[in-house]
Amino acid sequence: MRSVYRLILALACLLVVPLAAAEPVRTHHAEADLHAYRSHAVPGESLPLALRLLPEPGWHTYWRNPGDSGLPTTLDWEAPEGIRFSAIRWPRPETYRLANIVNYGYGQETLHIVDMEVPADWPVGTPIQLSATANWLICSDICVPESATLSLTVPTASAAASVDGIWSDAFDAAFEAIPVAADWPSRVEHRDGRVHLQVQLPDAVTDGRFTIFPIEREVVHHSRAQRIVRMGNTLWLEQPEHPFFEQLPPQSQWVIVGNGGTTDGKAWRITAEQGAVPEAPETAVSAASGNYNAPSAENPETTPAAASTAGQQLLLVLAAAFLGGLILNLMPCVFPVLAIKALGVMHAAGETRRHQRAHGLVYTAGVVVSCLAAAGLLLALRATGEALGWGFQLQSPVFVGALAYLFFAFGLSLSGVFTVGTRIMGIGQSLTERQGLGGSFATGVLAVVVASPCTAPFMGSALGYAVTQPPLVALAIFAALGLGLASPFLIIGFVPQLAQRLPRPGPWMEHFKQAMAFPLYLSVVWLLWVLARQAGTEALLLVMIGMVLVAFAAWLWHRQHLVPRLLRIVALLIAVALLAAPNMRSAPDAVATDDSEQTWSPERVSELRAQGQTVFVNFTADWCITCLANERTTLASQAVRAALAREEVHYLKADWTRSDPRITRALAEFGRNGVPLYVVYRPGSAPEVLPQLLTVDRVLKALDASDSET
Repeated sequence: MRSVYRLILALACLLVVPLAAAEPVRTHHAEADLHAYRSHAVPGESLPLALRLLPEPGWHTYWRNPGDSGLPTTLDWEAPEGIRFSAIRWPRPETYRLANIVNYGYGQETLHIVDMEVPADWPVGTPIQLSATANWLICSDICVPESATLSLTVPTASAAASVDGIWSDAFDAAFEAIPVAADWPSRVEHRDGRVHLQVQLPDAVTDGRFTIFPIEREVVHHSRAQRIVRMGNTLWLEQPEHPFFEQLPPQSQWVIVGNGGTTDGKAWRITAEQGAVPEAPETAVSAASGNYNAPSAENPETTPAAASTAGQQLLLVLAAAFLGGLILNLMPCVFPVLAIKALGVMHAAGETRRHQRAHGLVYTAGVVVSCLAAAGLLLALRATGEALGWGFQLQSPVFVGALAYLFFAFGLSLSGVFTVGTRIMGIGQSLTERQGLGGSFATGVLAVVVASPCTAPFMGSALGYAVTQPPLVALAIFAALGLGLASPFLIIGFVPQLAQRLPRPGPWMEHFKQAMAFPLYLSVVWLLWVLARQAGTEALLLVMIGMVLVAFAAWLWHRQHLVPRLLRIVALLIAVALLAAPNMRSAPDAVATDDSEQTWSPERVSELRAQGQTVFVNFTADWCITCLANERTTLASQAVRAALAREEVHYLKADWTRSDPRITRALAEFGRNGVPLYVVYRPGSAPEVLPQLLTVDRVLKALDASDSET
């Protein structure tokens, strides 16, 4: 009798409770709703559900690995206790290219399948009330984060349910698009900056062509062409490594999609073991589908017209790097050194034109060689997986301490405590020609070292482009930066009329030289502040003790007896040893955030944008002088603070004082390789990048624009 009662109750629920579907929610650029594969759920069994997303024409959402940019769709479920959900069973993606960016996602109606597990003790006839918050990023030529809160009521019954006839075809197509797990022998290897994959195909899958998608995000360089070849049952993939490649996991997953022949539209998911992959034979035939990097207008890297465009783009980047280096001469971190170099030019005014040209060329060589050395180190470290950018060395407390020593010693030299510094800078009157040229080269090296905390206009985009290019192109861009930095003194060396316009040498030069020591002492104070923020007060104490030892060694510099020499050497060795102390490591909680600021994270930005909020992100670092100047003047102004509060703008600070790979990746997404970077996110609009040198009017204009759009 009880079973009959339950059956009647279940039939009544099926009549009263609506079928497992809900009204769609319309966002700005998509339509979303939830569906169930069957008309009701059975306790103890699983039921496929689906998040349906229908983008507007020309827009697309993202796969689990979005490619060069983007975010995968997420689902956050609210359900009664005991109900469990699987992860999304992702259908095969499509490839979308915009300029040099390749993404993976969906531009058509797509069902994101999730399996719902119903416990066996769920009361038959009791419907399951579900709610899910779906978040997705949808892009065209701009990207907009969207979300929707969706609901679904699923009836329950004890008998097997029928398939929902309205959505059965869409579900069947979605199931067909989910890659099938394939146990095909596969190996993957990373060598020579490229990822090599080898797959043994079964006999039934050897015809047609293929596109291969990595499930792991930062393995291959998505925008670079895939080389896929086949010989017999063996398939090879070769593709350049991702710019932020670190290392291959012991096992990596890949999706292979067939195009043409009997494999057309089919997809498989394989797991590749890390191991040696031999080179593909020369006689292997191409098996690339052409859908990934086809030589067409959609793939500018492979067309003759695109080659011309790429060449023009490179010339513009080289010009930007040169101009950025030229402007760098005016930055406060570089000016004291260049002022001393200018004194050297005045001293050399009486030399022959050949000597003046030699000094200009050697100084330029010092600058360019140092830029190339910094670029080589940066590229080498990035090749090992380090996420680094311009000024990366200042993220090391040891380097900051060493730079404080150098600036302090240079200041003592200019103050007259000892004179070896003047030889290093090439401004001594009694130098021989060889010593003078060596001093010019050393001045060029020092100019690059002290320039690292500064970023001039045009530099950010140029260096951000450089680290995404092959090594020779990247080195050429850094060389252009060095030429721009060295160009004023190089031109003076070849145009003596300019040197003649400089003030005449005289006693005033000694006073000017000594006065230049005080900006260096202020630079030391700033470096000590950076060090305290990075590694704490114990590291600050160690470096200050080391500075006392440096001063002691400078005081003993001209005492040539054995004991003073030994004391001098011991003092310098102890100072260097202090830099290697364990306390000189970055402290996790050393950098504090102002109460009026919010700490940046990609998740926080996505959350705020999904809520329709305006966000201002300040990518900064304590060792970046340009950043500090903008923060102390423009961003700290009453007008900007009032506008942020009035427009309810969320101000997020991304602090790159210590190395943070997430911030490095975020900078790269905007084509930058260093700070500062200022980005305004407005609801329904593409992010706006502000200039590196901020003005109050420019910031207010960006915030007013956000107000006018809300």
